[in-house]
Amino acid sequence: MIGNDWDKALEAEFEKDYFLKIREFIDEEYRTKTIYPPYDEIFNAFKLTPLSNVKVVILGQDPYHEKGQAHGLAFSTPEGHPIPRSLKNIFKEINDEYGYPIPESGCLEKWACQGVFLLNTVLTVEEGNANSHSKCGWQTFTDNVIEILNNRSQPIVFLLWGKQAEKKRKLITNPNHLVLITSHPSPFSARRGFLGSNHFKLANEFLSQNGAGKIDWKL
Repeated sequence: MIGNDWDKALEAEFEKDYFLKIREFIDEEYRTKTIYPPYDEIFNAFKLTPLSNVKVVILGQDPYHEKGQAHGLAFSTPEGHPIPRSLKNIFKEINDEYGYPIPESGCLEKWACQGVFLLNTVLTVEEGNANSHSKCGWQTFTDNVIEILNNRSQPIVFLLWGKQAEKKRKLITNPNHLVLITSHPSPFSARRGFLGSNHFKLANEFLSQNGAGKIDWKL
């Protein structure tokens, strides 16, 4: 289904009743409505970042719900599309930490290929209707994905931005991992902690201290 080691890790998950109900629900939604991301991109985060490669987890909420913006990676947009305001604040924070120029593209695939797992807690959404799929079972699925990551011995940095992401904190119990929490990068909350959080440098310092390669945040 995915094409890497996530398939084996999630094999039992894909057979559970709740997941079969998700499949049934979203198949009908895609058949009758406009749903994002495109059907074949729902699991892009898993495809681009194999389980064994995960170094950093960035949790989003649900996908962008406007045409062309969502492609299966939290906060990311495909090449050629306007950069959403939350992502602009992410780029601003990286600029403040490292001095890197603000990118002209919002595509974060370069991060994903380095081991940044860009996971939305809900993987699909109806066009123009934020949080419309938040109760169809995706939260259970992504909770179980986080538990799989938590059980890994290799150190991982979890970046939890905003109240929804912070709810997942209770699932991360392994002392090998680092959890960093602050406000969401949304324009409504970025100045309440996200801007100035130094999360990107702190993540790299932790990875370096634990013998893992740093993330090149420059796009």
